[in-house]
Amino acid sequence: MMPRTLQAELLDTLSPEHPDALHNRRDLRLTNRLMGNHRWMTRVIRHLRRPPEPVLELGAGTGELCQRLLRHSITTAGLDLWPCPPDWPAAHRWHQADLLNFTDWPLYPIVIGNLIFHQFSEEQLARLGDQLRSNARVIVACEPARRRVSQWLYRGLGPLFGANHVSLHDAHVSIAAGFQNNELPRLLGLNPAEWDCDCSTTLLGAYHMIARRRL
Repeated sequence: MMPRTLQAELLDTLSPEHPDALHNRRDLRLTNRLMGNHRWMTRVIRHLRRPPEPVLELGAGTGELCQRLLRHSITTAGLDLWPCPPDWPAAHRWHQADLLNFTDWPLYPIVIGNLIFHQFSEEQLARLGDQLRSNARVIVACEPARRRVSQWLYRGLGPLFGANHVSLHDAHVSIAAGFQNNELPRLLGLNPAEWDCDCSTTLLGAYHMIARRRL
């Protein structure tokens, strides 16, 4: 089994407006589109949400997934270290903060993350899990499935669609930090007696987790 390893991502060393960061965001948009990450997340949230419950996206980045949910009339807020995107709608909240020090968890019964949980160590995921277990009703994650074939495929195919050196490096380390089987709910401390957790992987290399609190 491929062990889970964490390495620094190059994107974390760049300012949001650095040309390499802008190119990386273009590559991420294409990756999300090809893998269907945002489409899958939207379907799941539309099914599980109880209106008017608000949704919080961790690591919201440029806000594209949030705005997709808003177009479906799903009240959504973003949480990221980066500042609010310039086109972010004023009527909705954007939290510029470190999620490990975030304090407004009680406002959000549904928490989602697209390609964010893999960036954290086991200790950090345990800390995050403490907050999620105390406040969330639903947790949905779309992450890299940890498998070597995905690293090989991205290394070979990435240059064909113009991926830059940041994207090629960060994809490799992101996959190495991804998840298999029931790892993510276990690392978040989601007790099976209290949470129903469904984990699966796709042919294109996505790891999906849907966790629902048992009421």
